[in-house]
Order: sequence, then C-alpha cells, then structure tokens
Amino acid sequence: MASSAEFRDHVLDLLAPLGPVTARRMFGGFGIYLDGVMFALIADDILYLKVDDRTRPDYEAAGSAPFRPRQKGKPFTMPYWEAPLGALEDGDELCVWARDALGAARRAKAGKSPADRRPA
Repeated sequence: MASSAEFRDHVLDLLAPLGPVTARRMFGGFGIYLDGVMFALIADDILYLKVDDRTRPDYEAAGSAPFRPRQKGKPFTMPYWEAPLGALEDGDELCVWARDALGAARRAKAGKSPADRRPA
C-alpha cells in the first residue's frame, strides 16, 4: 500500500481551494484531512474519497470502485471509493467530489456516540 510523496503533493495542490488540507502517513499511504476530519485517503497512489449512502450512487455511476484492503489475508470494503476518472486532471472537479466526501465524513462523525469519537 505504498504511496509516493509526489502523488500526495499533487493531491494536496488540487485540494488547496478547500482550505488547509493536510496529509498524515498511515499504513504506507496517507489520510487526507480538513479541519480534523479525514475525508480521503491515498493508497498505492490512488485517491479514495469517503462515501455514504447519500453519495455512493454518484461513484457507482462514475464507474469508481471501493477501497478494498486486506486484513489477515482477506479483503474487506471500507467506505472510501476511487476518485472518478478525470477528477485528478481537473482541480475544480476534484474539489466538488472532495466537498461531497467531506460532507459524508462529517455525517459519519456526527453519527458516532461521544465514546466512539477519537480526536483527529
């Protein structure tokens, strides 16, 4: 799941219009955050954006696929989907998708009980 600093920097440059977006190393990739909320991740130089029931149909319609890491040798699905093709070539388009991902991440965070919340 290794990811390059160059790809991370490219993504952060594209997302700069959203505000102070940051990246934190995690499991060979990066978590992407805004205002302490993780709304995207990078694994193997692929950008995945947070989805929920409200936004998942848009990703399906765009032909994206879910993030499927392996745990103990078995794949499982996480609520992150590949950024649609072309979005990494158009910063304005990527920011639209990222705003939706940030909304999904905030809704997920709001739905957790206080005991489940961890500081970001």
